[in-house]
Amino acid sequence: MTALHHAALETGVLTVKVREAAFSLEELCGFAARDNRKRGFLFLSKVLGKHWPAVPSTMRRVHRHLASGLGFGAGPWVFVAMAETATGLGQGVFEAALERRIGAHALFLHSTRYRIPGRKFLAFEESHCHAPDQYLYEPLDAHHRDLFRTAREMVIVDDEISTGSTLCNLVEAYRARNPQLERVHFVAITNFSGERSAERFSERVGLPVHCVAALHGAFSFESAEEVYAGKAPPAVGTNTCEPGFVADRLGRFGIDRHLEVPAGETIRGLVSGLEAGARVLVLGTGEFMHAAFRIGLELETLGFDVAVQATTRSPILAGADIGRRLVFPDNYGEGIPNYLYNVDPDHYGRIIVCHETPPEGLTDLLRQLGPACLPFRYSEPAELSAP
Repeated sequence: MTALHHAALETGVLTVKVREAAFSLEELCGFAARDNRKRGFLFLSKVLGKHWPAVPSTMRRVHRHLASGLGFGAGPWVFVAMAETATGLGQGVFEAALERRIGAHALFLHSTRYRIPGRKFLAFEESHCHAPDQYLYEPLDAHHRDLFRTAREMVIVDDEISTGSTLCNLVEAYRARNPQLERVHFVAITNFSGERSAERFSERVGLPVHCVAALHGAFSFESAEEVYAGKAPPAVGTNTCEPGFVADRLGRFGIDRHLEVPAGETIRGLVSGLEAGARVLVLGTGEFMHAAFRIGLELETLGFDVAVQATTRSPILAGADIGRRLVFPDNYGEGIPNYLYNVDPDHYGRIIVCHETPPEGLTDLLRQLGPACLPFRYSEPAELSAP
């Protein structure tokens, strides 16, 4: 039976129809208004760890649920997560899939907003977004490149599917590099693309498309055009990073196993001086989300009350399900504002800021988060070991 939900936002009225759900809509998301004429609303996920503090064990439950809906052939498989919002979700689904298929011939990458000189990429567009240009790099490792160019099945992970146009754009760009692709899976927490959407996507890309989501439905939006009187904040900067500025051996350039995270004394050092059960926020930065989730899981098993979240370049209006907003310079050197939503620093005994970039770009964010804040720069392995 279809359930109808209405959300009155500053930018208009959003109507959501839920057709099928493994989790309730209230468990999965709230709603917010975006300062964006192309799309004035946002499905504000409560289990993504991006715009809302999320419990890591709940995030893992969603990852495993989505992975359980993937029916694979023999492979190889390539997983791609969509920047910036779904980079952590995609890597979590990938790792959950590896748990189900030990020894799978699979590769994970995520798209990115950043251009690194001298590295090969394919480009595609997310037309409704504040920052529409997306890039997917070819892996740096020769074995990973071979897998990237020969995968039979492609899994694209995003936080939500609405029109599906961006995902189709990516498939079309990728097939130019890999004409052997046979099947595509679109995976999201919420799929609002309506009934028979998989058939429509299949017709567009010319391949079978399988849609997996924790909730399926549709939406409509009645825009209040008069609210867009001013100029929206910039969400596109220089978009260029020199080699070595961002991590090479994580998702952006290909990984075929679980992410390595600190353990033992290093993890315990992050919460040194806190009593068991203390509230801890593990904060990722921009596209760098998954390490925060994995560290959060470790701390949760140690008995801490953990939430995971990440900063973002997306300008969301205060109100609706956005209660707080911090604004600060981005740490990737683009010269654009970044944001942190729904976080009160006073609610946490420790805020661990996980970052891949040099620490100098975090100065203002750390100042606003206050004395409970501890920066932690993720140190990637010097080389990839055998599985």
